[in-house]
Amino acid sequence: MSLVVRDVTFAGETVSLRATDGVIAELGATVTVEPDDDIIDAARLTLTPGLVNGHTHAAMTLLRGYGDDLPLMEWLRTKIWPAEARLTAEDVYWGTRLAALEMIRSGTVMFWDMYWHSFEAAQAVADAGLRASISMTVIEAADAPEWNRIEGVADGLARLSEYGPRVTPSISAHAIYTVSRASLERIAELGATHDVPLQIHLSETRGEVEDCLRDHGTSPTAYLDEVGFLSDRTVLSHAVWLDDAELDLVASRQTTIVTNPASNMKLATGAAFPYAGARARGIPIGIGTDSAASNNSLDVLQEIKLLALLQKHASADPATLPAAEAWAIATGMASPRLGGHAIAVGAPADFLLVDLATAENRPAGEAAGLVYSATGAVVDTVVVDGRVLMRGRHVPGAEEVIARATECAARLRAEPDHTP
Repeated sequence: MSLVVRDVTFAGETVSLRATDGVIAELGATVTVEPDDDIIDAARLTLTPGLVNGHTHAAMTLLRGYGDDLPLMEWLRTKIWPAEARLTAEDVYWGTRLAALEMIRSGTVMFWDMYWHSFEAAQAVADAGLRASISMTVIEAADAPEWNRIEGVADGLARLSEYGPRVTPSISAHAIYTVSRASLERIAELGATHDVPLQIHLSETRGEVEDCLRDHGTSPTAYLDEVGFLSDRTVLSHAVWLDDAELDLVASRQTTIVTNPASNMKLATGAAFPYAGARARGIPIGIGTDSAASNNSLDVLQEIKLLALLQKHASADPATLPAAEAWAIATGMASPRLGGHAIAVGAPADFLLVDLATAENRPAGEAAGLVYSATGAVVDTVVVDGRVLMRGRHVPGAEEVIARATECAARLRAEPDHTP
């Protein structure tokens, strides 16, 4: 059975689309309807690519609003890490399902995740119907759980590949201050051997940069390059404290940077991502929400507006990051690594039907409306791999996901009783 979207607005024209076997098979004014087709009448709606969230800790939806208004390291040490020590595999499954539900409702079709219990996260992605890069995550902090050690990465990659073609295995090193040099070198080797992407937090705070200069005698970016970690398969998250020499190095390696403006601003990391310098050097760029604990939203449409406004403000130039350019970032098209796809015959059938005919968006044009006016509430229908995940704002099974995730969150967020 094929999916047919009928009479939708695309590139200023009214067209129809046929998706067969997960691929866009026809697109134009002459698509005919067959008796067994699943038909969506899309008059009033606009066809767009799906959104790509380039950096998440999906299961941290369970910690949304927990420990707000604290500095980054205090937030991690006093709230997040103690709660995560109580995480179970089931928690991660339902937390990831809740994240997937939120992302479907706001138009994300692909996300990049860095968290614990990777196999449960992969199962959640498979069950929800989204695409994701799920990583084997390495962290060597003293209290880190044993499943996040380097020894299990190779076997874990093989196991992640069993969750179907919508799950892309990757390897995450949490950060240069929580993973040893030897392990960073080994992760780089494994990434090259298995031809999988690498993810890492980098240069999120000034203190991280100063510590690296003190401990290693070089910048965080140069340190990563020394250990072989920088390549066109690497995705750096945050990277707000990069100087010109570091931008030159990242550009030379064609490494992708994913910026996370809401999380950085909420945690007061003290700098804006140097977008203009990165853009001028041709660095591939994506956008991420980071976790629902530090954002507190996974809505990429809200995030892209923040990015555009922050960059205009930081550069004192309203022409910085115009709407069309921001939209390319939001849809993953500003980096060949992140998994965005244009709407075209032969492309994966991953797309959105959005309602721009609302009072909140009229009479803005498409790009300006989506970047500056819209939130995820404009998303009417989400299709991934030719399968309808949301139709008319309805996601099947949403009630169970919310109920089960709420139960998990209540246990994780219960403060320990230290009464003697």
